[in-house]
Amino acid sequence: MRKKDFLLFLLYSCDFFCIIMSFETVNYDFRNDVATIQMNRPEALNALSLQLSLDLKSAFEKAIADKARAIVLTGSGRAFCSGGDLREMQTMWKKEGRMEAFLDEPLKALHNVILLIRETPIPFLAAVNGVCAGAGTNFALACDLIIAAEDASFNEAFVRIGLSPDCGGTFFLPHAVGEKLASELFMTGGTLDARRAAEIGMINRVVPPDSLMEEAAKFASSLAKAPTGSIGRIKRMLNASSSNSLIEQLDLEHECQLESGKSDDFREGVSAFFEKRPPIFTGE
Repeated sequence: MRKKDFLLFLLYSCDFFCIIMSFETVNYDFRNDVATIQMNRPEALNALSLQLSLDLKSAFEKAIADKARAIVLTGSGRAFCSGGDLREMQTMWKKEGRMEAFLDEPLKALHNVILLIRETPIPFLAAVNGVCAGAGTNFALACDLIIAAEDASFNEAFVRIGLSPDCGGTFFLPHAVGEKLASELFMTGGTLDARRAAEIGMINRVVPPDSLMEEAAKFASSLAKAPTGSIGRIKRMLNASSSNSLIEQLDLEHECQLESGKSDDFREGVSAFFEKRPPIFTGE
């Protein structure tokens, strides 16, 4: 196991279970079926180093092992994530004698985390505080839903340093805002405030900064109480929709609905409808 500042607390009561952990660059909190994963490099505005990428993957895998039904991703300090760590890029460049050294193993590690977010059949919610730039913006876009503080800002800053986008940005952003707006944001590196990002469909909600995590927790809790098996299949279908033909998507919808129809949550949902009561879903 890598050397980490590792703390683990287990708190039990009859109706309360909480796990709090600290990896080297990530804080992990699990309670009430929701895992909150906080990037914790505030001195670097949570820039994406190799260690942060590895810790994010470990934290997400921990959430899956804990059977989280929703995951919140956020940042500590003044930023959600300022993008790739340029200082680490420069260090690796000097050490290995290759400008592109950082774009090898570290970038692959980042992309592995993106795939984990997209392929895990539970909802991921990005709670964006402050600066969200470059790969940080694309990490947020990889999540299923985005809630942002009013003072948050978003940009695709790659072009400012002569780099092309990574972390799925050229896949996620056009799907969110359309090709023309995506082209403008990528080609200019321009910055959007949270309100404008919401207006163009890039994010879901904007809230006051001091209530960001409270609102994110409420949002995530509502998702965790939903039929998360159904949500996982919705995520699977949305992932496939951009490349499927209509007939392929109809076939996938049929397949997923058959799977949902066999679930305990479907039986519970129908029973609750006829009994005129709120359903209690288990996520199975």
